[in-house]
Amino acid sequence: MTTRTEPYLFPPLEEATVDGLLAIGGDLSSERLLAAYRKGIFPWYNPGQPILWWSPDPRTVLYPNQLRISRSLRKTLRHRQFHITTDKAFDRVIVECAESKRHSTVTGTWITTDMRSAYLNLYRLGHAHSVETWQHNRLVGGLYGVAIGGIFFGESMFSVTRDASKVALAGLVSQLLQLEFRLIDCQLPSTHLSSLGAQSIPRMKFVEELRLGINSKQMSIPWELAIDAGDLS
Repeated sequence: MTTRTEPYLFPPLEEATVDGLLAIGGDLSSERLLAAYRKGIFPWYNPGQPILWWSPDPRTVLYPNQLRISRSLRKTLRHRQFHITTDKAFDRVIVECAESKRHSTVTGTWITTDMRSAYLNLYRLGHAHSVETWQHNRLVGGLYGVAIGGIFFGESMFSVTRDASKVALAGLVSQLLQLEFRLIDCQLPSTHLSSLGAQSIPRMKFVEELRLGINSKQMSIPWELAIDAGDLS
């Protein structure tokens, strides 16, 4: 693991520690963040720490055509009167994600004020996107991440009512299938993601997926998905 300060340069991924820590320092400029994602690196750190850059091995991913929608989730999609949109409330989604993590007894929040500002900049540039779940005109769930080429790098999700984040993920997959995306990067494993079809692959296989998908298309435009969740069931 190496400390680096040169603009947008990172150590080789094989220099990462066993838990995936690759580099310390730098900034959260849009240019550096995009350079990091293109190499399979993401920032994750707690308040009071320097910026930490990670590339874990293995890497958790979800192939859009392998989303697993359970019988109970299909019932939720049909009957809970959810509506799904994209890029309509990015700032609210990232704030809600931060709040949900802040109350977590496991991780706490890594979505600091600086992180929020950095991803808002990426959103304004057309690189970051949000998916929102609404119920009776109330924002009840969502997620956000970064899209480069045909890869979506998921960052965080939240839910204030049962299954709302899963509904947002189903909406994301619908959008990505329409746009012919190759992969969703989920970064780290969780029981929640595994239940939806996520899997862990070796880091070098993930790098190969990036190579195949990162330059497959170039878009920096707002997404325009707006559908009733029942249409996904």
